[in-house]
Formats: sequence, structure tokens, C-alpha cells
Amino acid sequence: MRTDPRRALVTGGSGGIGSAICRRLAADGFNVIVHANSNLDTAQAVAAAIVAQGGQAQAVAFDITDAAATAVALEDLLEAGPIQVLVNNAGIHDDAVFPGMQLAQWQRVLDVSLNGFFHVTQPLTMPMIRTRWGRIITITSVAAVAGNRGQVNYSAAKGALHAATKSLALEVASRGITVNAVAPGIIDTAMSQGSFSAEAINTMVPMKRAGKAEEVADLVGFLASDRAAYISGQVISINGGMI
Repeated sequence: MRTDPRRALVTGGSGGIGSAICRRLAADGFNVIVHANSNLDTAQAVAAAIVAQGGQAQAVAFDITDAAATAVALEDLLEAGPIQVLVNNAGIHDDAVFPGMQLAQWQRVLDVSLNGFFHVTQPLTMPMIRTRWGRIITITSVAAVAGNRGQVNYSAAKGALHAATKSLALEVASRGITVNAVAPGIIDTAMSQGSFSAEAINTMVPMKRAGKAEEVADLVGFLASDRAAYISGQVISINGGMI
């Protein structure tokens, strides 16, 4: 454990993949900020479990689609010092085939994933640059790499994050900051359990199983480490061989 740990913010940190990432980063010595949209109790439970294991964590709640509220929340967090690891994990899906997709479905999904990325990442970038060390890791999806029926909105949002990742990586590379995206396939979480049957997973995934949230967290943990200092601008898939 570091005596003066770097701070890490995980948006959507109270969810299945997010909480696994929070636990991994805390185990690696980071002081973790567990974010939730509105369910602060869940985020507090994740933080409390980390503290009980000897780690450092706190919970926060704010709506990343609200630029003003996000700015205020981040200003409060930055009073304690820079946040040097940011994991953009918050996201939603609202599926429909494109001819029947409602405008609200399109806007809501892009608002969380894409606008939320800007609202959180942009205010944290300059403080990170001043430290000359940072890690920006964005959780996307196999749907952004290969597409998926019924998820044109979700694929568009996550695909845009791939492009943003590559461009931002170029801008901050000389400042000791890496920027990468992690694109999971089917991961065994509460969100996915109602979407894919065991038969569907057996057909779609060459490894014949869903991934574990901890496996995604292990990849994020590596990318957040000093050992990954020469990896930037990459979209790294973790999907059991789907593509």
C-alpha cells in the first residue's frame, strides 16, 4: 500500500463491473472514490467493504449528465488533491431496433455515455496534467467494435468513446498520461443476466462462458499501474474470443 496513495474515481462504481474495479484499485493501493448516480447507499456499501479490508475509499453521488452538478461535485473532490486515475464506467442501455427507436432512447444513452464522459473527464484533465502522471480508462463494449442488433444508440455512444480515447491520448501523451478504452463482451453481472441465456452465451462466445467482472477489473488495474506506462490510445477487448 502506498503511504500517500494516488486517488482514483470510478464512475458507476456501485454497479457490477464498477464495484469490481473499485475493489481492485483499492487492493493496488489507490484511494478510491466510488461514484453512483443516485443510489448513494450502494456506493457507500462498496466503500465500506473496501475500508473493512484495509483499503481507502469514499462514496459520492452525482448525475454525470448534469454538467453543472458534476462540476460542483468534482470541485469538492479536487479540494483534497488531484484525481490521477479516472475510470469512466457509468453507462446505460435502452435497446430497440432502429426503425422503432424513440428520440428519447437515443438521447438518453448518448447523454450518459458520451456527454457524461466529457462532463467528468474534461474538468479532471488539467489537474492531472499538472502532476505529470495519470490514467484515463473508459469502459465501452464489444457492441462498439462489432455492432449489435437493437443497440444502434449504445454502439454509437461507445464507438464515439473509442475515437475520443484515441484523440485524447495524443493530446496528453507527453504529460505522462495514458488514455485507453476497455471493451468487454458478455460479463456476468446483474445487468446482463436477463439479456443472455446460457444457450446464447454458448453460441456467441468461443470460451462458452460469460466473463467475470473481476477479469475486467484485473485489466483495468493493469492499465492503471506504472507497468502500463507505454500503452495509450488503445481499445482493448475482453470478450472470450467473440471477435
